[in-house]
Amino acid sequence: MTPLGRALILLTATSVTFLYAMTVSIANVSLPQMQGSLSATQDQIAWVVTFNIVATAVVTPMSGWLAGRFGARRLALWSIVLFAIASLLCGLANSLEALVLYRILQGGAGAPLVPISQAIVLETYPKHQHGVATAVFGMGVVFGPILGPIAGGFLSEAYNWRWVFFMILPFTLIALIGVWIFIKDNGVRRATRLDWTGLLTLTISIATLQLMLDRGERTGWFDSWEIIVYSGLCLTAIYVFVVHCMTSKAPFFPLALLRNRNYMVGLVLVLMFGMLNFTPMTLLPALLQNLGGHPDSIIGLVLGARGLGTLTGFTFMFFASRIDPRYLLIAGFLMQGVSGWWMAQSDLSLSMNWFFWSIYLQGLGVGILWVPISVVAFSTLQVELTQDGTAFLHLLRNIGSSIHISLSITLVIRSAQTSYAELSEHVSPFNENWALPWVSGAWNTGTAEGLAAVSGELGRQSAMIGYINSFYFFALTALIVLPLILLVRR
Repeated sequence: MTPLGRALILLTATSVTFLYAMTVSIANVSLPQMQGSLSATQDQIAWVVTFNIVATAVVTPMSGWLAGRFGARRLALWSIVLFAIASLLCGLANSLEALVLYRILQGGAGAPLVPISQAIVLETYPKHQHGVATAVFGMGVVFGPILGPIAGGFLSEAYNWRWVFFMILPFTLIALIGVWIFIKDNGVRRATRLDWTGLLTLTISIATLQLMLDRGERTGWFDSWEIIVYSGLCLTAIYVFVVHCMTSKAPFFPLALLRNRNYMVGLVLVLMFGMLNFTPMTLLPALLQNLGGHPDSIIGLVLGARGLGTLTGFTFMFFASRIDPRYLLIAGFLMQGVSGWWMAQSDLSLSMNWFFWSIYLQGLGVGILWVPISVVAFSTLQVELTQDGTAFLHLLRNIGSSIHISLSITLVIRSAQTSYAELSEHVSPFNENWALPWVSGAWNTGTAEGLAAVSGELGRQSAMIGYINSFYFFALTALIVLPLILLVRR
């Protein structure tokens, strides 16, 4: 193969990766618009993000089996086609249920794109060029989260939220043409076996856990039979999955992975990394628009700062590969913790400069963390377990993201309700301080309009307290993992 042929394949694989990386965060910028258009609550509109992540988590471990069964080229073509159809349907959706269903299809269709593209690049280039090829390939992962929210913010402000999904279609066409022309099928098929029992039980456990977390606050948690059924199905599926893995000759999750200390520590680290990955991207759009009144274009620029920070982190890692990964892990998680604490110090003035740099720091921590987590997880793992180890590493990362998003939104809603009840106790004719003009200011509780205005302001203050608590929760999640790094073996 000529250098030009290899370069065209690398460019095609990078464009496919850029396509998927862009759509991971592109919908977040328009969540407030979707919420109003589809008459959804804050916890309901988050399903657009969480179930897309869950679908990606479930299908990602199947990528190797799908490639072995149908071939990498055919899998890439069909994944792009289904991804384009799902994106079009997302833009045409007229209900929350339909949008969530199409986002599930989009996440499942897009899940194989990154691992398959990376495998194609590694098969195309000789081993001594893998470093340069992987660096170029990684640019798609880095630039997607930068350009996606920025372009999506301007389009949704100029038109509406549906154009966030419509803008994906030209990129899918470019990727499809590139794969069709430049990617060749080597004709090799691997007779791999997929453990369907393990896959189905794992899928049921993840889906029911996510439904329980997303629906719990609205239905009253375990006072509702719906949540009891979800929890029962989740526990049963986990039990069957564990027993099956312990008794099957070729389980979906090889037990040999559990015997490697560094890999097990890496699984916990990547779970915590996933929890920190997308939570601010989901919370900030609703905060900045609903409480600050900022337009989608400005919100897109703020979210793009996170991708810019990730790019800076990846660039730094080119020169920091020889540093002890434990030091890099400590630095990355500390950056995440400081970023969460920084955002928690905000108030209702909602300065764009404040959030721009705080989420930039969060993205910088993301860029620094991924490489040392991978190094720790695979440094002592046997070569024959690398493929399964990679699949479950990505699986836990995505599960962590969806779980933490649901918990954070639940904390926002619960804290806002509690704070509103506490603050409203002070708005009373029996409160003598309220009668003082320098206390009440322009607020008037003597008319219905005045009471409505006071109630609206109490709602804004209570919601801000909820977001502040969720940012503190984010910081605590980042800091609580630090002692685990001491268990890493060099």
